[in-house]
Amino acid sequence: MSNYAVGMKRFRLRSKPGATSDHRIDTTSRSRRLSVSLALALASIVLSSCRSSAVDTTVGAPQWAETAVWYQIFVERFRNGDPTNDPRPHDIDFADPGPAPPGWATTEWTQDWYRQEDWAVNTGRNVYSTVQSRRYGGDLQGVLERVDYIQALGVNAIYFNPLNDAPSLHKYDARNYRHIDRNFGPDPRRDEQTMAEETPSDPSTWQWTSADSLFLELVDELHSRGIRVILDYSWNHTGVAFWAWRDLVENQTGSDYADWYEVDRFDDPGTLENEFAYTGWAGVSSLPNFRKVGVPADYRGGPVEGNLNPGAKALVFAVTRRWLDPDGDGDPSDGIDGFRLDVAEQVPLGFWRDYRAFVKSINPDAYLVGEIWWEEWPDRMMDPRPYLGDVFDAVMNYRWYKAARSLVSGAPPDLSPTEFVTHMDSLEAGIADRRLRAMMNVAATHDSPRLATSLYNPGRYKYRVNPREDPGYRIGRPDARARKLQRLLLIQQFTYYGGPHIWYGDEVGMWGADDPDTRKPMLWSDLDYRPETTSPDGSLRPPEPVAPDTVLLDFYRSLTRMRAQYADQLANGGLRYTLADDARGLLGYERTKGDTTLLVFLNVSEEQTKVQLPEGQTYWLVLGSEEGLREISAGEVGLPGLSGVVLARQ
Repeated sequence: MSNYAVGMKRFRLRSKPGATSDHRIDTTSRSRRLSVSLALALASIVLSSCRSSAVDTTVGAPQWAETAVWYQIFVERFRNGDPTNDPRPHDIDFADPGPAPPGWATTEWTQDWYRQEDWAVNTGRNVYSTVQSRRYGGDLQGVLERVDYIQALGVNAIYFNPLNDAPSLHKYDARNYRHIDRNFGPDPRRDEQTMAEETPSDPSTWQWTSADSLFLELVDELHSRGIRVILDYSWNHTGVAFWAWRDLVENQTGSDYADWYEVDRFDDPGTLENEFAYTGWAGVSSLPNFRKVGVPADYRGGPVEGNLNPGAKALVFAVTRRWLDPDGDGDPSDGIDGFRLDVAEQVPLGFWRDYRAFVKSINPDAYLVGEIWWEEWPDRMMDPRPYLGDVFDAVMNYRWYKAARSLVSGAPPDLSPTEFVTHMDSLEAGIADRRLRAMMNVAATHDSPRLATSLYNPGRYKYRVNPREDPGYRIGRPDARARKLQRLLLIQQFTYYGGPHIWYGDEVGMWGADDPDTRKPMLWSDLDYRPETTSPDGSLRPPEPVAPDTVLLDFYRSLTRMRAQYADQLANGGLRYTLADDARGLLGYERTKGDTTLLVFLNVSEEQTKVQLPEGQTYWLVLGSEEGLREISAGEVGLPGLSGVVLARQ
């Protein structure tokens, strides 16, 4: 999730809990809640054992992360492999922006993005008020059907957006952490029944749903192809459908979970007014925050000591163990390979150190990457150094993208080649090489505009990057120049320190502004998509064809092949800048390991130019971003405007 929008707010329920049907409170029974003490006692043993683990949690990231090429999948929008499990209105209860409107149904995968469904039109609200209610029916079967595609793309690590059972399309509003979302598996109704039979606070009662089993089958299939898997979780907050939160709302101070959340004031049963007030993540009332302990009274995130409350922490640890070692036999090979940790700066450092120790005690080769983004939006990003070492293996490297985007597109602060080198040196200062090599270098995600659209609109990064805040923001198909910039930036991404990251669909030319437009359904060659003819305000615009860009897809595959062929140089080799010519817009650097050196040249100007190569060496072309880059002659290489090239020298 992004953490830049608004400040923290307090919320009040407007009536007594349970007084109206709008709250739909269905709490666990008192007998089930009494099992909490037993579950927490067991968890305390686990926590003690992980603290005494012999695993050295300060060592570098797992070696496989240094050669990772990441592919991020948002399952709800990737592929509908099983229409029989599509969500029903009941499944999206408690999700923003509210209950399913009358006539609600899943949206056709190939629909014009800004065209509203009949049920949406009947609400009288605009597309941005109804789009969060959409569901397209993407599921795990759809991912299984496209494993060949994923493998052929050349990626070797997948980062799944949250799969935990949740009512929203994004799944950061967990109903529970312990199960895969009911609508991602083959039997949602049976899975819902299975969950209801468990005691949520007692891991000994947890079963495996059909969705859980399908996910583990998918993990096994991906592992068999050499593809790692990490899951996205937010340990900072839950949704309002979460079992502990619903119990708290119903029972207030009498709840066994009364100390789990950031409650500002409980209801006074002696008054008619409901005084209950609480804190939600980034001002979002549907995402109540877990309570932090041992933190300053004015804590609002950042690298501060402290922890989660013990009850929530024990639950988090139990869920973590469940997915790292599903059969509990001490061999984690059947489990996932790590976690992407949402809004990580909102959770105190003490928790993260304990969490790292716990994770590494189960699987020392697991990868932990934190979402560390803004210190002061939209101008200053957070220093990741406090979160490296004994906290995370790496962070999502938004700082790299902001600088690279500025270099190639002229976006503010419009870095020249010389300024780019200086800027990158400052970003890397104080970060060990083994941490730089493990970074997840993200160019686009579920929380930012798609790569091509970001380059097509070279304004400030993550500021007014949608047509609601900027009516002039270009929402259509990126032009040929934007595609050149995309290929140019990709060469820099795939030849820099750290793991290149691909947001699903960027490889086939998808476009879209910031959330929700970055979350369009994936483009597949076997589907016939309607052209985009509708504007966000409902007016018509010239039709723009929607289909996979196979030429761009081939370029992405060339990048991943290069990354695999020269893994030693690109993952482990040194980086030395050799050219920074501001007048001609040229940047050059070398990646060297052993007897082989890769030479990277980027022409960020509009003009064609040439680069002289040192004499007495033999060079061959590894990759060029433009068709004209096919030959090296007379000791020089020609670079068309806005192009890049990678050469090899031995």
